[in-house]
Amino acid sequence: MVLDVPTLLVVSIFVTAVLGLLLIFAWIQDRSIQALGWWGAAYLLGGLSAGMLSLQQFIANALVIDLASALLFVACGMSWNGARVFDGKNVQPFAMFAGATIWLLACQIPGFAESSIGRIVVSSLIISNYTLFTAFELWSGRAEKLNSRWPAVIVITLHGVVFPSQVPLTMVLPGDRIAAGLTNGWIATLAIESLLYSIAAAFILLEMAKERTERVHKEAALIDPLTGVHNRRAITEFAKQILARDVRPTKPMAVFMFDIDKFKSINDTFGHPVGDKVIKLLAATAKKTLRQTDVFGRLGGEEFAAFLGNTDEKGAVIVAERVRIAFLEAAKVVDGIKIGATVSIGVTFTTNYKDEVDALLARADEALYEAKNAGRNRVMIRSEQNVQVPASSLVPDLPAALSEPVTTR
Repeated sequence: MVLDVPTLLVVSIFVTAVLGLLLIFAWIQDRSIQALGWWGAAYLLGGLSAGMLSLQQFIANALVIDLASALLFVACGMSWNGARVFDGKNVQPFAMFAGATIWLLACQIPGFAESSIGRIVVSSLIISNYTLFTAFELWSGRAEKLNSRWPAVIVITLHGVVFPSQVPLTMVLPGDRIAAGLTNGWIATLAIESLLYSIAAAFILLEMAKERTERVHKEAALIDPLTGVHNRRAITEFAKQILARDVRPTKPMAVFMFDIDKFKSINDTFGHPVGDKVIKLLAATAKKTLRQTDVFGRLGGEEFAAFLGNTDEKGAVIVAERVRIAFLEAAKVVDGIKIGATVSIGVTFTTNYKDEVDALLARADEALYEAKNAGRNRVMIRSEQNVQVPASSLVPDLPAALSEPVTTR
Protein backbone atom coordinates (compact mmCIF):
# COMPACT_ATOMS: atom_id res chain seq x y z
CA MET A 1 0.00 0.00 0.00
CA VAL A 2 1.33 3.41 -0.99
CA LEU A 3 0.91 6.02 1.75
CA ASP A 4 -0.19 9.47 0.68
CA VAL A 5 2.50 11.77 2.09
CA PRO A 6 0.62 15.07 1.43
CA THR A 7 -2.40 13.74 3.30
CA LEU A 8 -0.23 12.66 6.23
CA LEU A 9 1.34 16.10 6.26
CA VAL A 10 -2.04 17.83 6.39
CA VAL A 11 -3.18 15.53 9.20
CA SER A 12 0.04 16.26 11.08
CA ILE A 13 -0.51 20.01 10.73
CA PHE A 14 -3.99 19.91 12.25
CA VAL A 15 -3.08 17.40 14.98
CA THR A 16 0.00 19.40 15.98
CA ALA A 17 -2.02 22.63 16.11
CA VAL A 18 -4.73 21.03 18.24
CA LEU A 19 -2.14 19.58 20.63
CA GLY A 20 -0.46 22.96 20.87
CA LEU A 21 -3.75 24.64 21.75
CA LEU A 22 -4.45 21.91 24.31
CA LEU A 23 -1.10 22.53 26.00
CA ILE A 24 -1.63 26.30 25.93
CA PHE A 25 -5.08 25.86 27.46
CA ALA A 26 -3.62 23.66 30.22
CA TRP A 27 -1.02 26.35 30.90
CA ILE A 28 -3.70 29.04 31.15
CA GLN A 29 -5.51 26.86 33.68
CA ASP A 30 -2.35 26.40 35.77
CA ARG A 31 0.21 29.17 35.29
CA SER A 32 2.48 27.64 37.94
CA ILE A 33 3.80 25.17 35.33
CA GLN A 34 5.31 27.51 32.75
CA ALA A 35 6.74 24.59 30.77
CA LEU A 36 3.25 23.90 29.42
CA GLY A 37 3.30 27.32 27.74
CA TRP A 38 6.69 26.58 26.18
CA TRP A 39 5.58 23.18 24.92
CA GLY A 40 2.30 24.56 23.60
CA ALA A 41 4.06 27.36 21.72
CA ALA A 42 6.55 24.83 20.33
CA TYR A 43 3.72 22.66 18.99
CA LEU A 44 2.00 25.64 17.38
CA LEU A 45 5.25 26.80 15.80
CA GLY A 46 5.90 23.25 14.58
CA GLY A 47 2.43 23.16 13.03
CA LEU A 48 3.10 26.48 11.28
CA SER A 49 6.39 25.12 9.96
CA ALA A 50 4.68 21.95 8.68
CA GLY A 51 2.04 24.08 7.00
CA MET A 52 4.68 26.12 5.20
CA LEU A 53 6.55 23.00 4.15
CA SER A 54 3.36 21.48 2.74
CA LEU A 55 3.17 24.40 0.30
CA GLN A 56 6.60 23.77 -1.22
CA GLN A 57 5.06 22.17 -4.32
CA PHE A 58 3.22 25.44 -4.93
CA ILE A 59 5.98 27.83 -3.86
CA ALA A 60 9.16 27.96 -5.87
CA ASN A 61 10.89 30.35 -3.48
CA ALA A 62 13.60 28.34 -1.69
CA LEU A 63 13.91 31.02 1.01
CA VAL A 64 10.39 30.30 2.25
CA ILE A 65 11.17 26.59 2.54
CA ASP A 66 14.42 27.29 4.34
CA LEU A 67 12.63 29.60 6.78
CA ALA A 68 9.97 26.95 7.38
CA SER A 69 12.69 24.45 8.29
CA ALA A 70 14.31 27.03 10.56
CA LEU A 71 11.00 27.53 12.38
CA LEU A 72 10.81 23.77 12.95
CA PHE A 73 14.25 23.83 14.54
CA VAL A 74 13.23 26.76 16.77
CA ALA A 75 10.20 24.73 17.84
CA CYS A 76 12.52 21.87 18.81
CA GLY A 77 14.66 24.33 20.76
CA MET A 78 11.56 25.62 22.56
CA SER A 79 10.59 22.07 23.55
CA TRP A 80 14.06 21.58 24.98
CA ASN A 81 13.83 24.85 26.92
CA GLY A 82 10.39 23.78 28.13
CA ALA A 83 11.98 20.69 29.69
CA ARG A 84 14.55 22.94 31.36
CA VAL A 85 11.86 25.26 32.70
CA PHE A 86 9.87 22.27 33.97
CA ASP A 87 12.73 21.38 36.29
CA GLY A 88 13.46 24.94 37.36
CA LYS A 89 16.44 25.65 35.10
CA ASN A 90 17.16 28.84 33.21
CA VAL A 91 16.10 29.37 29.61
CA GLN A 92 18.95 29.19 27.07
CA PRO A 93 17.86 31.56 24.25
CA PHE A 94 21.13 31.31 22.29
CA ALA A 95 21.02 27.51 22.22
CA MET A 96 17.31 27.61 21.37
CA PHE A 97 18.06 29.44 18.11
CA ALA A 98 21.37 27.67 17.46
CA GLY A 99 19.85 24.96 15.24
CA ALA A 100 17.96 27.48 13.10
CA THR A 101 21.07 29.64 12.84
CA ILE A 102 23.21 26.70 11.72
CA TRP A 103 20.59 25.77 9.14
CA LEU A 104 20.27 29.25 7.67
CA LEU A 105 24.05 29.63 7.49
CA ALA A 106 24.35 26.25 5.78
CA CYS A 107 21.74 27.36 3.24
CA GLN A 108 24.12 30.13 2.20
CA ILE A 109 26.74 27.61 1.13
CA PRO A 110 26.72 27.13 -2.67
CA GLY A 111 25.34 23.75 -3.63
CA PHE A 112 23.80 22.97 -0.23
CA ALA A 113 20.27 23.80 -1.39
CA GLU A 114 20.59 21.27 -4.25
CA SER A 115 22.15 18.58 -2.04
CA SER A 116 19.49 16.16 -0.80
CA ILE A 117 22.06 14.33 1.29
CA GLY A 118 23.36 17.51 2.92
CA ARG A 119 19.92 18.84 3.78
CA ILE A 120 18.73 15.51 5.18
CA VAL A 121 21.86 15.02 7.29
CA VAL A 122 21.87 18.52 8.77
CA SER A 123 18.14 18.71 9.48
CA SER A 124 18.05 15.21 10.97
CA LEU A 125 20.99 15.87 13.28
CA ILE A 126 19.54 19.19 14.47
CA ILE A 127 16.16 17.65 15.31
CA SER A 128 17.74 14.56 16.85
CA ASN A 129 20.09 16.59 19.07
CA TYR A 130 17.32 18.83 20.39
CA THR A 131 15.14 15.79 21.04
CA LEU A 132 17.86 13.90 22.90
CA PHE A 133 18.75 17.03 24.89
CA THR A 134 15.08 17.30 25.87
CA ALA A 135 15.10 13.69 27.07
CA PHE A 136 18.30 14.35 29.02
CA GLU A 137 16.81 17.40 30.75
CA LEU A 138 13.81 15.38 31.89
CA TRP A 139 16.06 12.53 33.00
CA SER A 140 18.30 14.88 34.99
CA GLY A 141 15.27 15.93 37.06
CA ARG A 142 14.52 12.34 38.09
CA ALA A 143 15.05 13.20 41.79
CA GLU A 144 11.47 14.44 41.67
CA LYS A 145 9.45 11.26 41.87
CA LEU A 146 7.00 11.56 39.00
CA ASN A 147 5.73 8.27 37.58
CA SER A 148 5.14 9.83 34.16
CA ARG A 149 8.69 11.17 33.89
CA TRP A 150 10.17 7.86 32.77
CA PRO A 151 7.68 7.24 29.94
CA ALA A 152 8.42 10.78 28.75
CA VAL A 153 12.16 10.13 28.77
CA ILE A 154 11.77 6.82 26.93
CA VAL A 155 9.37 8.10 24.25
CA ILE A 156 11.41 11.23 23.55
CA THR A 157 14.69 9.29 23.48
CA LEU A 158 13.29 6.75 21.03
CA HIS A 159 12.17 9.55 18.71
CA GLY A 160 15.59 11.14 18.94
CA VAL A 161 17.18 7.85 17.92
CA VAL A 162 14.69 6.86 15.21
CA PHE A 163 14.42 10.19 13.40
CA PRO A 164 18.03 10.37 12.14
CA SER A 165 17.81 6.80 10.81
CA GLN A 166 17.23 8.33 7.39
CA VAL A 167 20.84 9.58 7.39
CA PRO A 168 22.52 6.19 6.73
CA LEU A 169 19.91 5.51 4.05
CA THR A 170 21.00 8.59 2.12
CA MET A 171 24.60 7.43 2.37
CA VAL A 172 23.99 4.10 0.66
CA LEU A 173 21.36 4.99 -1.97
CA PRO A 174 22.34 6.51 -5.29
CA GLY A 175 21.16 10.05 -5.88
CA ASP A 176 18.20 9.12 -8.06
CA ARG A 177 16.97 6.54 -5.55
CA ILE A 178 17.20 8.98 -2.64
CA ALA A 179 14.46 11.12 -4.14
CA ALA A 180 12.33 8.05 -4.87
CA GLY A 181 12.80 6.70 -1.36
CA LEU A 182 11.92 9.99 0.23
CA THR A 183 8.91 10.49 -2.02
CA ASN A 184 7.41 7.10 -1.27
CA GLY A 185 7.54 4.79 1.76
CA TRP A 186 10.44 6.09 3.80
CA ILE A 187 9.26 9.66 4.24
CA ALA A 188 5.72 8.40 4.86
CA THR A 189 6.97 6.08 7.59
CA LEU A 190 8.83 8.94 9.24
CA ALA A 191 5.73 11.13 8.96
CA ILE A 192 3.63 8.51 10.76
CA GLU A 193 6.30 8.04 13.43
CA SER A 194 6.55 11.80 13.98
CA LEU A 195 2.77 12.12 14.20
CA LEU A 196 2.46 9.32 16.74
CA TYR A 197 5.38 10.77 18.68
CA SER A 198 3.78 14.22 18.79
CA ILE A 199 0.53 12.78 20.16
CA ALA A 200 2.22 10.54 22.73
CA ALA A 201 4.66 13.23 23.89
CA ALA A 202 1.94 15.85 24.32
CA PHE A 203 -0.23 13.62 26.49
CA ILE A 204 2.72 12.38 28.57
CA LEU A 205 3.88 15.96 29.16
CA LEU A 206 0.35 16.88 30.22
CA GLU A 207 0.33 13.93 32.60
CA MET A 208 3.66 15.06 34.07
CA ALA A 209 2.25 18.53 34.70
CA LYS A 210 -0.92 17.07 36.23
CA GLU A 211 1.06 14.71 38.46
CA ARG A 212 3.27 17.55 39.71
CA THR A 213 0.23 19.75 40.44
CA GLU A 214 -1.42 16.96 42.42
CA ARG A 215 1.78 16.33 44.36
CA VAL A 216 2.19 20.03 45.18
CA HIS A 217 -1.41 20.27 46.37
CA LYS A 218 -1.03 17.14 48.47
CA GLU A 219 2.15 18.45 50.08
CA ALA A 220 0.53 21.83 50.71
CA ALA A 221 -2.30 20.06 52.54
CA LEU A 222 0.27 18.57 54.92
CA ILE A 223 2.20 21.79 55.65
CA ASP A 224 1.50 24.40 58.32
CA PRO A 225 1.38 27.73 56.43
CA LEU A 226 2.94 29.82 59.24
CA THR A 227 5.99 27.71 60.06
CA GLY A 228 6.47 25.57 56.96
CA VAL A 229 6.65 22.36 59.04
CA HIS A 230 4.17 19.48 59.03
CA ASN A 231 0.64 20.10 60.31
CA ARG A 232 -1.39 17.81 62.59
CA ARG A 233 -2.64 15.69 59.70
CA ALA A 234 0.86 15.07 58.38
CA ILE A 235 2.25 14.30 61.84
CA THR A 236 -0.43 11.69 62.39
CA GLU A 237 0.09 10.05 58.98
CA PHE A 238 3.90 9.91 59.22
CA ALA A 239 3.86 8.80 62.88
CA LYS A 240 1.64 5.86 61.92
CA GLN A 241 4.20 4.88 59.29
CA ILE A 242 7.04 4.96 61.85
CA LEU A 243 4.99 2.90 64.29
CA ALA A 244 4.20 0.22 61.73
CA ARG A 245 7.64 0.14 60.11
CA ASP A 246 10.21 0.75 62.84
CA VAL A 247 8.86 0.32 66.37
CA ARG A 248 9.82 -2.96 68.02
CA PRO A 249 10.61 -4.04 71.62
CA THR A 250 14.30 -3.37 70.93
CA LYS A 251 13.64 -0.19 68.91
CA PRO A 252 11.66 2.34 70.98
CA MET A 253 10.11 5.50 69.63
CA ALA A 254 10.15 8.75 71.59
CA VAL A 255 7.23 11.18 71.44
CA PHE A 256 7.66 14.89 72.26
CA MET A 257 5.12 17.60 73.02
CA PHE A 258 6.40 21.21 72.94
CA ASP A 259 4.57 24.26 74.27
CA ILE A 260 5.86 27.84 74.45
CA ASP A 261 5.62 29.08 78.03
CA LYS A 262 3.26 31.99 78.79
CA PHE A 263 2.57 32.48 75.11
CA LYS A 264 -0.65 34.42 75.71
CA SER A 265 1.35 36.93 77.72
CA ILE A 266 3.81 37.29 74.81
CA ASN A 267 0.94 37.98 72.41
CA ASP A 268 -0.74 40.43 74.79
CA THR A 269 2.49 42.30 75.56
CA PHE A 270 4.23 42.41 72.18
CA GLY A 271 1.44 41.72 69.70
CA HIS A 272 0.51 38.80 67.48
CA PRO A 273 3.16 39.50 64.77
CA VAL A 274 5.90 39.05 67.38
CA GLY A 275 4.08 35.99 68.73
CA ASP A 276 4.08 34.48 65.26
CA LYS A 277 7.82 35.07 65.01
CA VAL A 278 8.34 33.28 68.32
CA ILE A 279 6.31 30.32 67.02
CA LYS A 280 8.39 30.24 63.82
CA LEU A 281 11.57 30.48 65.88
CA LEU A 282 10.65 27.39 67.90
CA ALA A 283 9.81 25.51 64.71
CA ALA A 284 13.15 26.45 63.14
CA THR A 285 15.10 25.64 66.32
CA ALA A 286 13.52 22.23 66.78
CA LYS A 287 13.83 21.32 63.11
CA LYS A 288 17.50 22.26 63.15
CA THR A 289 18.14 20.16 66.26
CA LEU A 290 16.16 17.07 65.29
CA ARG A 291 17.26 14.54 62.71
CA GLN A 292 15.93 14.64 59.16
CA THR A 293 14.26 11.27 59.73
CA ASP A 294 12.32 12.54 62.76
CA VAL A 295 8.70 13.60 62.28
CA PHE A 296 8.11 17.12 63.58
CA GLY A 297 5.24 19.53 63.16
CA ARG A 298 2.78 21.99 64.59
CA LEU A 299 -0.38 20.72 66.24
CA GLY A 300 -1.91 24.18 66.49
CA GLY A 301 -1.36 27.46 68.32
CA GLU A 302 1.98 27.30 70.12
CA GLU A 303 1.98 23.51 70.45
CA PHE A 304 4.31 21.22 68.48
CA ALA A 305 4.98 17.49 68.48
CA ALA A 306 7.77 15.20 67.33
CA PHE A 307 8.17 11.45 66.83
CA LEU A 308 11.73 10.12 67.01
CA GLY A 309 12.17 6.59 65.72
CA ASN A 310 14.87 4.31 67.14
CA THR A 311 15.51 6.61 70.11
CA ASP A 312 15.85 5.36 73.70
CA GLU A 313 15.16 7.22 76.96
CA LYS A 314 18.59 8.75 77.36
CA GLY A 315 18.73 9.86 73.73
CA ALA A 316 15.28 11.43 73.99
CA VAL A 317 16.19 13.43 77.10
CA ILE A 318 19.36 14.72 75.46
CA VAL A 319 17.52 15.80 72.29
CA ALA A 320 14.74 17.48 74.28
CA GLU A 321 17.24 19.38 76.40
CA ARG A 322 19.13 20.49 73.33
CA VAL A 323 15.94 21.92 71.85
CA ARG A 324 15.02 23.61 75.14
CA ILE A 325 18.44 25.21 75.60
CA ALA A 326 18.74 26.25 71.95
CA PHE A 327 15.34 27.94 72.05
CA LEU A 328 16.14 29.60 75.37
CA GLU A 329 19.17 31.26 73.75
CA ALA A 330 17.48 32.06 70.43
CA ALA A 331 14.36 33.60 72.02
CA LYS A 332 16.09 36.02 74.35
CA VAL A 333 15.77 38.71 71.70
CA VAL A 334 13.27 38.40 68.84
CA ASP A 335 13.08 41.05 66.13
CA GLY A 336 15.12 43.41 68.29
CA ILE A 337 12.76 42.99 71.29
CA LYS A 338 13.76 41.33 74.56
CA ILE A 339 11.30 38.47 74.80
CA GLY A 340 12.97 35.80 76.91
CA ALA A 341 10.60 33.08 75.71
CA THR A 342 11.06 29.51 76.94
CA VAL A 343 9.59 26.13 76.06
CA SER A 344 8.36 23.21 78.14
CA ILE A 345 8.66 19.70 76.72
CA GLY A 346 6.84 16.50 77.63
CA VAL A 347 8.36 13.18 76.55
CA THR A 348 7.06 9.62 76.44
CA PHE A 349 8.02 6.37 74.71
CA THR A 350 6.62 3.25 73.10
CA THR A 351 7.93 -0.13 71.95
CA ASN A 352 4.49 -1.32 70.81
CA TYR A 353 3.78 -0.76 67.12
CA LYS A 354 0.05 -1.21 67.85
CA ASP A 355 -0.13 1.95 69.97
CA GLU A 356 -2.39 4.73 68.74
CA VAL A 357 -0.84 8.06 67.79
CA ASP A 358 -3.48 10.05 69.70
CA ALA A 359 -2.86 7.99 72.85
CA LEU A 360 0.88 8.63 72.64
CA LEU A 361 0.30 12.36 72.16
CA ALA A 362 -2.04 12.36 75.16
CA ARG A 363 0.61 10.71 77.32
CA ALA A 364 3.26 13.15 76.14
CA ASP A 365 0.79 15.97 76.88
CA GLU A 366 0.50 14.70 80.49
CA ALA A 367 4.27 14.98 80.80
CA LEU A 368 4.08 18.48 79.32
CA TYR A 369 1.44 19.44 81.89
CA GLU A 370 3.77 18.24 84.63
CA ALA A 371 6.58 20.38 83.19
CA LYS A 372 4.28 23.42 83.30
CA ASN A 373 3.29 22.72 86.91
CA ALA A 374 6.91 22.19 87.92
CA GLY A 375 7.84 25.72 86.88
CA ARG A 376 8.06 25.62 83.04
CA ASN A 377 11.23 25.74 80.91
CA ARG A 378 12.02 22.11 81.57
CA VAL A 379 11.71 18.56 80.24
CA MET A 380 9.47 16.03 81.98
CA ILE A 381 9.24 12.31 81.21
CA ARG A 382 6.36 9.82 81.18
CA SER A 383 7.45 6.20 80.86
CA GLU A 384 5.81 3.68 78.59
CA GLN A 385 3.88 2.51 81.66
CA ASN A 386 2.58 6.12 82.07
CA VAL A 387 4.70 6.72 85.17
CA GLN A 388 6.54 9.98 85.78
CA VAL A 389 10.30 9.45 85.54
CA PRO A 390 12.84 12.11 86.60
CA ALA A 391 15.10 13.10 83.73
CA SER A 392 18.06 13.04 86.14
CA SER A 393 17.55 9.29 86.67
CA LEU A 394 17.78 8.69 82.94
CA VAL A 395 20.75 11.00 82.37
CA PRO A 396 22.58 11.61 85.67
CA ASP A 397 25.31 13.79 84.14
CA LEU A 398 23.22 15.83 81.70
CA PRO A 399 25.72 18.65 80.93
CA ALA A 400 28.33 16.12 79.83
CA ALA A 401 25.76 14.09 77.91
CA LEU A 402 24.65 17.14 75.91
CA SER A 403 28.05 17.25 74.25
CA GLU A 404 27.79 13.61 73.15
CA PRO A 405 25.96 12.11 70.15
CA VAL A 406 22.35 11.09 70.77
CA THR A 407 22.03 7.49 71.97
CA THR A 408 19.96 5.27 69.69
CA ARG A 409 19.54 1.56 69.47
